[in-house]
Amino acid sequence: MTIDPELLRERAASALLAARDRTRLLTTCVEHPDLVAQHSPLMSPLVWDLAHIGNQEEQWLLRTVGGRDPLRPDIDSVYDAFEHPRAERPSLPLLGPDEAHGYVAEVRGRVLDLLERTPLHGGPLLDSGFAFGMIAQHEQQHDETMLITHQLRRGPAVLTAPEPPPVPDAILPAEVLVPGGPFTMGTSTEPWALDNERPGHTRVVPSFLIDTTPVSNGAYQRFIEAGGYHDPRWWAPEGFSQVQEHALRAPLFWKRDGNQWLRRRFGVTEPVPPDEPVLHVSWYEADAYARWAGRRLPTEAEWEKAARYDPATGRSMRYPWGDRDPAPEHANLGQRHLRPAPIGSYPDGQSPLGVRQLIGDVWEWTASDFLPYPGFVAFPYREYSEVFFGAEHKVLRGGSFAVDPVACRGTFRNWDLPVRRQIFSGFRTARDAEPEVGA
Repeated sequence: MTIDPELLRERAASALLAARDRTRLLTTCVEHPDLVAQHSPLMSPLVWDLAHIGNQEEQWLLRTVGGRDPLRPDIDSVYDAFEHPRAERPSLPLLGPDEAHGYVAEVRGRVLDLLERTPLHGGPLLDSGFAFGMIAQHEQQHDETMLITHQLRRGPAVLTAPEPPPVPDAILPAEVLVPGGPFTMGTSTEPWALDNERPGHTRVVPSFLIDTTPVSNGAYQRFIEAGGYHDPRWWAPEGFSQVQEHALRAPLFWKRDGNQWLRRRFGVTEPVPPDEPVLHVSWYEADAYARWAGRRLPTEAEWEKAARYDPATGRSMRYPWGDRDPAPEHANLGQRHLRPAPIGSYPDGQSPLGVRQLIGDVWEWTASDFLPYPGFVAFPYREYSEVFFGAEHKVLRGGSFAVDPVACRGTFRNWDLPVRRQIFSGFRTARDAEPEVGA
């Protein structure tokens, strides 16, 4: 299918402008000291993320696609994420906030001009505007990273957003049966899909049951009250070592106040809402809860089949609700709300099998290591995916309320270390289906 190049340009420009609006919000809502401070050794100063966004845009679009002379070759090393770990970035000669804003604005102006003049065909970087889509996704991913930094930042609230819509009044089953058999995992056709999502290939999974919704705060609190953090039976050995070493007793940002749990959320302290998906838990915590509940985390293949497989057609769809791009009625995405929606939300976004909130709200830990698909080819650079493959990183799927739709789809893969808790991570559980009688 041939896509109108003007529609492609419009899509790319819209994605770039939406990302920049969000970047501007996240870097203008705080004063200079908060922009240059490192709020956690796990994160960069906000001003580093800002200039890094512009530097990547300059390198890939102006220099590589456009063949333009470098604007600021002197800062390439400073904003190389692989050369400088986050903990040491405050000591680098960073651009100040005003200079960084000026730099990214100059780059963007030249990029929009380039987009108007560039044929969106003629090679992998140009086809369907891939390079422009890649940069829009990169900026939105750093916007999510900056939102994590805002959550870690101490001080009064500076971000606001409306509450998620109320949950429809419906009684949902606790779990859904996903039939066994083959399905298409990954994609070879999604124009802006990144290398680790490719190629589309056939996977076969046995029948299994998966939670209809993510695990809630209320359910996770029962694990806490049952002594879950004190019982090594439920934990991987490395996870229980983390629990003991850091005296973990609850998800990150929770604290006990008398008979209730409170949490800190973007500068506001509030009671933990029992009906929201649990947030800010590590893979080890998710795995321990699942064991305690007599269940397990779904594999990445199981998660994707639950999210994309339509049993009526046998086809894998782009999203649980079909092939249409996400709309507000489908999922909680794009920082539209500053929290997950209550469990059971977004019936218009459920899968054909009836599984809800697979996209948006919280990243969902899976049981799987981050590994390449059969036939994987690194593109356009090894450092995006390939260098992270292996057992050290666990896969998360589905996106969170902090993810923009341009960087979230049924095939999108995220990954992180199993100790990470500052990310917007939750989970749902699964179990093997009972064998059929006579099978």
